Amino acid sequence: MKIEKNKVVSLIYILKNGNAQGEVIQEVSKEKPFVHLFGVGGLLPAFEENLSGLVVGDKFGFQLSSKDAYGENRAEDVVELTKEIFMQDGKLDTELVQIGKYIPMKNDDGHVIEGKVISITDEGVIMDFNHPLAGKDLHFSGEIIEVRDASKEEVSHGHVHGEGGHHH
Repeated sequence: MKIEKNKVVSLIYILKNGNAQGEVIQEVSKEKPFVHLFGVGGLLPAFEENLSGLVVGDKFGFQLSSKDAYGENRAEDVVELTKEIFMQDGKLDTELVQIGKYIPMKNDDGHVIEGKVISITDEGVIMDFNHPLAGKDLHFSGEIIEVRDASKEEVSHGHVHGEGGHHH
């Protein structure tokens, strides 16, 4: 069975920074494979393009430029927020606000986004809301370990249910 829209795909992979010789960013093994509903917009389009048409047992290796992955770092996504946002009992919450720590916050649309604390000034907290992999070229290598038809419920919900997927 080929990978195409509305197929549930299980795969293993190694994600490296830059190219095939780069530093390992993430490794997904057979014990806990990556399982997703293909073709519904949940993955990077260029990632899906490279997997489309593959079958169980196929191995893959491809590189995505930062433009085709998580985009370039955008200066406008680095912002200074007032310290009042992070105050607890009139003091800065130093457990929460630490340089290098990611803090989940809500944007103007109410969506949760993670920001990384870059620095703390007298006036505020400077945070970077760029994706952690923004500005990086990525190399994926791996193998397709299962392809199956998605159930009607999975297709209507837009995600995988059961093992490796979402549980209601």
